[in-house]
Formats: sequence, structure tokens, C-alpha cells
Amino acid sequence: MSLLADNTEIWRPARGKVGMASLIFIESLFFSGFIVAYLFYIGKSANGPFPREVLDVKPVLVNSAALLSSSFTVVAAVRALSQGTMHAMRFWLLLTIALGAYFIYGTLAEWRGLIWEKHLTISTNLFGSTFYSLIGFHAFHVCVGLLALSTILILGVLGRLQPKRDAIRFELISWYWHFVDVVWIFVFTTVYIVGMRA
Repeated sequence: MSLLADNTEIWRPARGKVGMASLIFIESLFFSGFIVAYLFYIGKSANGPFPREVLDVKPVLVNSAALLSSSFTVVAAVRALSQGTMHAMRFWLLLTIALGAYFIYGTLAEWRGLIWEKHLTISTNLFGSTFYSLIGFHAFHVCVGLLALSTILILGVLGRLQPKRDAIRFELISWYWHFVDVVWIFVFTTVYIVGMRA
């Protein structure tokens, strides 16, 4: 809030919220481009392997459940920090990080199987190029989120967090984490539902 000359209050959004909302909007555009490219090139590979031949949705469902669950645990961590219950904040934040790390582990395990057993690499065909680009772009964002969450956890363990001062910052980082989770819903739908039927 700020005052005009006649003492009228003007509402202005916090700079941090505007900054994070802008970042999420720009990142959404990038993801939209990757998703459109994936959809455009589905079924246009001259040679295999093709999505329905090599992708297995079952382990990806487990990974997805872990990632989407982490949205709930990060909310609990933010709430705990705002209430000043640091032990609970550290517990929920550690659980969030573990769920996100499990998702990355699952992604790497899937890639290992695709590369070594199914012989699908980024240079194999159009499907390989768009698959690894889209999934890799998302995995990169999960890693960035994990780095930010780990930084908050370390500060919490060291006793450097203050509820009044740092709760809003943590909330903004949680916005990014929620964004990564929501984007995964679109990526999963594109790759493992629409793509495997093409």
C-alpha cells in the first residue's frame, strides 16, 4: 500500500509476487512451445522406435504421484513456517524434497531403460528428440525447485529463518514448485496419454 498526496491509499502488489508470477508466465510460454512441438511431431518419425513401443506408463504414474503429492507437503511446510513451528516446517520440507528427488530418480531410471534397453536416444528420431527435450526441460525445472527448497531447508536447520520475514519468500518458492507440478500434468497427458495413442 502507498499513499497519494490526498492520503488516498493505492493497492500495489508486492514486487516478489509480481516477479514470481511473471517468471511463471514466461516459463509457461516456453513449456507451451515444447508441448506444441511434441504434438506436432507425433507420428512423423520415419523410423522407430515409436512411443507406444517403448514407453511404459505404470512406473511414470508412481513418479507422478510422488511429484503431485509434494504440492501438499510444501503447503504444509509453508504453513508451519508461518506459524513458527520450525520442527514441523523442516519435516514437511524434507518430505517435499524427498518426493521431488524420487521423481528425478524415476525419470533417470526411465531414461536409462529407454537408452540402453530400447535404444531410444535424443538423436534416434523425431520422437526421441522431442521426448527428451520436453521431459528434460521439465526435469531441469524440478532440479531448480529442489535446489531452492534445499536452500530453505538448510537455512531452517541452521536457525536462519524467521517466520514473519521469511514465510512470504518461502511461499513464493512454493508457487514455483506448484507450477512445476501443474506443468507435469500437461506434460504427462501429452507424452503418456495423447502421444502413446498416436
